[in-house]
Amino acid sequence: MARSRSQRRRPGGGGSPQGRANRHAGPPGQSLARLSEEELYRLAEETPDILLLILDGVQDPHNLGACLRTADGAGVSAIITPRHQSAPVTETVVRIACGGAETVPVVQVANLARCMERLREELGIRIVGTSDHATGHFYDCDLTGPLAFAMGSEEKGLRRLTEENCDELVAIPMSGSVECLNVSNATAVCLFEAVRQRMQAPGMDE
Repeated sequence: MARSRSQRRRPGGGGSPQGRANRHAGPPGQSLARLSEEELYRLAEETPDILLLILDGVQDPHNLGACLRTADGAGVSAIITPRHQSAPVTETVVRIACGGAETVPVVQVANLARCMERLREELGIRIVGTSDHATGHFYDCDLTGPLAFAMGSEEKGLRRLTEENCDELVAIPMSGSVECLNVSNATAVCLFEAVRQRMQAPGMDE
């Protein structure tokens, strides 16, 4: 599904008021952003050049909170997680997110692979995953247009079905002795490379 770049709202592609307005009570004193799975699909259909984040089995609340904070800064419209074996949005997550949990909804889906398939096949969203099985270089990847990043869990990375539902698998180059980044750090690298590319894409100043 082709979308005009001239309709972009933010460098990240998100920030749609429809995606940020649906809030319900969370921990005391907090109003968390909420979005159902069906509302997610409607948002994806209505938002030009949407940017989404898929977290496959991230169970550390500190990592989820850090991802929420980064997602807000990058203009992500929603974070998608599997309903089981993923960290819920707790008070710890809200505290670490520093306001991100109030603006970026975390959508828990019953079947992550099926959700990804629908995003790709029905809504035209390209899904890029980070993986040890990657054949592509991260900085050679086109991150403009409707896009979702898929990031794996802290220990196991992306599950097989999640990888199979990605359009492209990429690796972040590492120059030192450490093999990989923490998932929240990797998320920040990926999202802000997407922001950089989108800011430089034709049509941003129109």
